[in-house]
Order: sequence, then C-alpha cells, then structure tokens
Amino acid sequence: MTTAPTTTPPAATAVAPAALQPLLNDALIVLRAPTQVWSDTTGDIGSAAVHGVYHGDVRHVRALTVSCDDSTIEWISTAPDGASRVVFGGLLRGIDDTTPDPKVRLLRDRRVADGVVSESWTLRSRLDRPVRAALRLRVEPEFAQLHEVKSGHALARSTDVTVDGGGARVNAGALGLELIAPGARVASGVDGVVAVWSVEVPAFGEVEIGWSLRLRDDTLVVDSATAPARWDAAGVAAGAPDARLSRWLRTALDDLDALRLALPDHPLDEFFAAGAPWFFTLFGRDSIWAARLTLPVDREIAASTLRVLARLQGTDDDAQTAQEPGKILHELRASALEMPGEGIVLPPKYYGSVDSTPLWICLLADAHRAGMPDGEVRELLPALRRALGWIRDYGDSDGDGFLDYIDRLGTGLSNQGWKDSGDSVQWRDGSLAEGPIALCEVQAYAYEAALAGADLLERFGDTTDADDISFWRVWAADLKTHFASTYWVETPEGRYPAIALDRDKRPVDSLTSNIGHLLGTGILSSDEEVHVASLLLGETMSSGFGIRTLSTDAAGYWPLSYHGGSVWVHDTAIAAHGMLRAGLVESARAVVEGLLDAAEGFGYRVPELHAGDPRSHSSVPTPYPAACRPQAWSAAAAVVCLTALAPAPGE
Repeated sequence: MTTAPTTTPPAATAVAPAALQPLLNDALIVLRAPTQVWSDTTGDIGSAAVHGVYHGDVRHVRALTVSCDDSTIEWISTAPDGASRVVFGGLLRGIDDTTPDPKVRLLRDRRVADGVVSESWTLRSRLDRPVRAALRLRVEPEFAQLHEVKSGHALARSTDVTVDGGGARVNAGALGLELIAPGARVASGVDGVVAVWSVEVPAFGEVEIGWSLRLRDDTLVVDSATAPARWDAAGVAAGAPDARLSRWLRTALDDLDALRLALPDHPLDEFFAAGAPWFFTLFGRDSIWAARLTLPVDREIAASTLRVLARLQGTDDDAQTAQEPGKILHELRASALEMPGEGIVLPPKYYGSVDSTPLWICLLADAHRAGMPDGEVRELLPALRRALGWIRDYGDSDGDGFLDYIDRLGTGLSNQGWKDSGDSVQWRDGSLAEGPIALCEVQAYAYEAALAGADLLERFGDTTDADDISFWRVWAADLKTHFASTYWVETPEGRYPAIALDRDKRPVDSLTSNIGHLLGTGILSSDEEVHVASLLLGETMSSGFGIRTLSTDAAGYWPLSYHGGSVWVHDTAIAAHGMLRAGLVESARAVVEGLLDAAEGFGYRVPELHAGDPRSHSSVPTPYPAACRPQAWSAAAAVVCLTALAPAPGE
C-alpha cells in the first residue's frame, strides 16, 4: 500500500484536477420536466459528477443515499416503468438466515413529478420470525447552478436548515427544499440531512415507509405541462410494423410526455424541453424540430409551440442578446448561462440562432397542412409577417442573397446553426471556416419558408399582402438558382453541396450530414435529391447506425467528435424525413433500419448522439459518453421511422 506525501516535494508542482464535463452514459435518469433525478443503478446519488436532484436550472441535491444499519444492501435489480418511475430491488442478507434462498428484500420505488421526488420503501420478509432494521436516508443539499455542474465547477450555496418533527426545510434564498419523512427521526449535520426509520417486519410480512422531497425555485421561467399527453403511447406503439420500433415508440413517447413544459403565463400552451440534463427548457430550433417530427401523433403541440415562440419573437436590434425584429428565440433560461473557460455568456433570453426563424415558418405551414384550425393560423399571421421580415431585413448580413450569422460581440455562440460547437464548420483539410457563415441547410429552410409563407399569406392574408406574396415567390426562385450555382463543389469524394459559404464566399468543401436537411425542401432538383441521398447512404457517411455528421474521408473526422464524425439520431431522422418528402421511400427505409439497430443497442432510449464507428467494428453503437438523454428530437425520430415503415398504397 502507498500513501500520498503530506507535502509536495520541492521539485514537483501541485496541479489541481482538471474540471471536466460530466459523463452521462452509465447514469440512470427519472424525470418529469422541469424536475430530473440522476443516479446509479442502485438508486443512490453522489458517486458520479452528473448525479443529483435537479429542478429547473439548479441541482438542489448533490447526494442521496439509503442504507441499513443492520445489513449491507445488495442491489440486484433496476426496473424502469416509463420516464418518471423506477423500482430498485435489493437484498438484506445481514439480517436473513443462512440458507441459500434470500428471504429479506427491499424494494425502492422512486417517482418524479413536477418539483417532487418521492420514494416508498417496502421491506419484505419470508422468515418465520420478526425482523428489526434501521433504514437510513441521507440527503446532501447543494443548490449549484446547472451550468456550473456541466463545466465541472459546481459550487454549493450556503443554506439554513430547520428540522421539525418528521422532516426538514432547507433554504438558500430563492431556492429551497423540504424533506417530508413520516415516522422518521430527522437530524441535520455536516453530512447533510439524515432520516432514520426503526422498523419491525412481522414473520412472513412486510413494512412500507416513504418520504418525499419538495423542491422550490422562485426564479423558474418554465412550468410542467398540466394536461395529460394527447397521444396513446401504447396504442401508437402497437401499430408499428416492427417489434423494435414498437419498443422504441413506447419509450420515446413516454419520454416526450415527460419533457413537456409550458410558460407560467400560458399554462395550456405546451412545448418540448430540448433534453436532459442540460437543456430542460425552451429551445427554438430543438422545440420546433421535435414538434415537427411528431406531427403525425400530436398536431396540437406544434400549434402551441408556434404560439409560445411567437410571444417571445424579437422586437429590438440588440447585439447583447442577438435579438433582431422578427427573430425567433434560441433559448430561454432563468439566468445568464456561463461556460467557464470558453468565454461564452448567454443572456437569459438569447436569440443566437440563424435557423429558428425560417423553421418556425416551416412548422406553421406543416401544422396547417396537418389540420391546425384556420382561426389559429390567422392569429399567427402577424408573427409570420415579422418572421418573413427578419429573413428579408436581417438574415442576410452582407447582402449576398444567403442567410448567414456571426457572433457580433464574441461572447455568444460562434456557430449558430444546429451544429453549434466551435469546430463544426470545417474544410476537408480540417481547418476551420471563418464567418460570417452561410450554412447550406439554412438556405433550404429559407427557401421552403419563403414559399410556404407566401402560400399562407395568399390563403389567410388580405389585400395588403399581395406585394409580399409576389416578392417571396420571386425571392425563393432567385435563391434556388443562386444556391445551385454557388454551393456545389467537386472533391475526391464526388460532387455535393458544401456545408457552408465562409466569409469570403468560398464553399466550405467538407461532405457533411447537413446536406440531408436539403432533401424535401425543394431547393434541389429531383435528380440532385437522388444523388444526395446516395451520398448519405455511402460508406463514408453511413455508419450502419445512422448518418455521420462528417465524412470519414475528411481530415477532421473523429468518431467521438461532437459534430465532426458522430451520429446524431435527430439529424439522421431529418434526412429520412426529407427522403420521404422527396419520394425516396426505399432510401428512407434504409436509413430507418440503421436507426432501429441503434435504438436496440441503446435499450430503446436513444441518446442525443453516439459515436460514428462503423457497424463492422461493433455489434452495438458506441456511446458518446457526454450525450444527453432523453433528448426530445432524438425521441421524435421514432415517429419518423413509423411514417417511413408505414405501408405505401398498393404495398
């Protein structure tokens, strides 16, 4: 055995451990937005950096453990029951007899609701004599900000603790929690709040005890959805033509149910939180895409998402928030979001997204086609006119005819498409493109939005819209022509649309999954759509578990790069969605087959992304260990797969 020296030797330099983003792949989550609990597979919390009880953007509890004073608890089972419940099973052999069959069991039933975490513990015995045990709960409050946890810099806040009978209250200003533990002896000390139950289980009997945590955050800007989900998850899943898809749909729709949120001033207008643990709030792009992909099972959440974002639509030109008149929000938080070490500070209302605005228009058009009532569409015409106005007046910063972005202050997101990491737009040689950046898929969204907006104005508008209707149809035609002559590149990998134009209007020549977003928008010809689909299904882009974000032939490719070689399930699903719209059903079904294999490999709760390793290297997809889950648009991918596998007329 070795021990650490009590002092640092003169020749050595003490180095503090690096602060790292927590890994998530081995942790278990139970959720009901805006509340989530991350633990290990025993139910205990505290052994991993991501563990905790979160409410909104705050980790209220850093550690929570159960123990028995009279026996080790040997956990043997973990049984999730939907998104918001899990039951853990353990054995207490220290108070059992000596025969091989275990006769003393503990069931730990955890449930999560909006602002409430509760557990019931059932101690069961098959012994012919009474069993006595002391069961102990330890809770360690923290109240660290979510962005601190994500960066590895979690900072506990000072608290006031009041113990009162079978419970305790912990206050930290606008934050707080209450432990309710009927029948327990409760105390507070350096190890946190501890509750102890002394129980006696009769022969061949059982005893049940329980406790709950009620969480408080007076700064919350989102609330849980109050109405039940409008879809029947079991019924939708039962209609799937593939057993794997059936299981995925059941899990995905349960997760989407648990990810529903609303804003306090309009509690009936729901939207999907982007995902857990870091994005438990409204994200323009993510919430739009999740609603768009789930339209076949729920039209109303698309309509309510549109209304929520319309109320927050930009009115001013403000570089600090990246707000511009008519622009659709990127994300909403209770406080500023800081990313230590990256120089990024995002204000509570942040508009740094180049694609949310045209996507909002596309969703409005899709929702109308799916049956959104005419009156609800008319109510959003002012927001539609403002969104079109943003595309015309602000989306193209340099007047070259393409929508682009640049972070005006240097403290926001350097990339403002869905691939928003700093190295996501790169040349085939691995060098980074410099902005303003005009992403290829954003031009496709804008093209579709311009035509869809004109059609909506023609149907629902008035005589004052006539000039705009004509303008947008001409604008879209010009964009399509200009795109065709500007974006296509020829490289050793073939001919394809570049991911973007850089600040010098050069097409950035890497082959990426972005081109999948062009499909079905109309910006490509039918022959070009066939060609793009074939590239996405080729060996350099298709991993066998989905479409890679970057070709394996690019110098910057790495299977565990966030946006430079990994596979994002929603990104792959958007390509399949576009293939279906383009009439490329067999191509879409080939993509879906890979997604189903990935879903099976992840136990049907697909993460935000996974590694781009080829299927020939592994029988299951390799996790990207920091990937969030559940993620709304990843869950929504299951609905796309259902649409793709639905029998076509005549099949």
